[in-house]
Amino acid sequence: MASYLDFEKNIQQIDEDLANAKIKGDDEAVKILEKNLEKETQKVYKNLSDYQRLQLARHPDRPYALDYIQAILTDAYEIHGDRTFRDDPAIVCYAGYIGGKKVIVIGEQKGRGTKDKLHRNFGMPHPEGYRKALRVAKMAEKFDIPILFLVDTPGAYPGVGAEERGQSEAIARNLYELSSLKTITIAVVIGEGGSGGALAIGVADKLAMMKNSVFSVISPEGCAAILWNDPSKCEAATKAMKVTADDLKNQGLIDDVIEEPMSGAHRDKENAIKNLSDYVLKAIEELEQYDKRELAALRMQKIFKFGAFSE
Repeated sequence: MASYLDFEKNIQQIDEDLANAKIKGDDEAVKILEKNLEKETQKVYKNLSDYQRLQLARHPDRPYALDYIQAILTDAYEIHGDRTFRDDPAIVCYAGYIGGKKVIVIGEQKGRGTKDKLHRNFGMPHPEGYRKALRVAKMAEKFDIPILFLVDTPGAYPGVGAEERGQSEAIARNLYELSSLKTITIAVVIGEGGSGGALAIGVADKLAMMKNSVFSVISPEGCAAILWNDPSKCEAATKAMKVTADDLKNQGLIDDVIEEPMSGAHRDKENAIKNLSDYVLKAIEELEQYDKRELAALRMQKIFKFGAFSE
C-alpha cells in the first residue's frame, strides 16, 4: 500500500478515485482523473520547499540501495563480512555488471517492514559495516574495478557496542583510505545522507545526489534541538542548513545532481533507477580517461578545496 506525505493529500485522493474508476470500468472518468493527477503532480512537486525535500528523502516508498542493485546490476554476487567481527546487514556489498561494465556496489540499506528494519538496523551501520565496505573497496582497487557507493542513512549507529568496537576510528579510517584509493569511485546520495555515517562511504571522484535527497552533518531535528532546544523547529533548521542537492551543488560540495521523475523517485522508481544507471555509466566513461595516479591526485585536490573561501 502506498504511503503519502501531508503535502500529497490531494494526490492521494485522486489516486483513490482513479483506482475506483478503473475497478468500475469507467474509461471516461479514468481519462479525466489521469489528467487531473498529472496537473496536481506538477503543481505539488514543481516548487518543493527544503523541508518537503527532506520528507521525500525519507519517504518509505523511495528506492533503497538493494532496489537499485537488483535493478541495474547483472550477475550480482554479494560479498559478506569484515573478516574481523561479523557481517553488518546495514551495509551491502555486491560485485556485478552495469551495462557491461564490471562494478563493485557498496550501499547502505534501511530495510522495509519491521523485521527487515531491525535486521538492517534502520540503515545505521556499525563499525564492522564500514570495515566491510573498506575491505571490499580495497579488493576493488586491487583488481582495478570501479566502485559505486549508494549513500542512504540517518547516521552511523551511536550505541555502546558500536563505540566499544571503534565507530569513530572506522569512519576516520574510511575517510583516509578512500581519499587515496587508486580506482574509479562514484558516490550517489539516494535518500538521506546523515553525518559521518554518510561521509564514511561518500569520498569519491564523483559525488552526486538524487534531486530529492539530502546530505548534512547532523539531522535537522538534532540541529533544532541544539540551537533552539526545540526539535519542532525542524523546518527552520532544514532551510538554514542548506541540505538539498541544489544547495550543495551551488556551494561546490557535490559534483552533480541526478534528476528524478517529476513525481519523485517514490512514485516512479523505474525512471529514477534508469537516471542513476545512466549517470554512473557516463561518469565511469569520463573517469576512465585518467590513470590511477591522476585519479587520486584530482580527488585530493577536490577534497582540499572543501571549505575554502575568499573575502
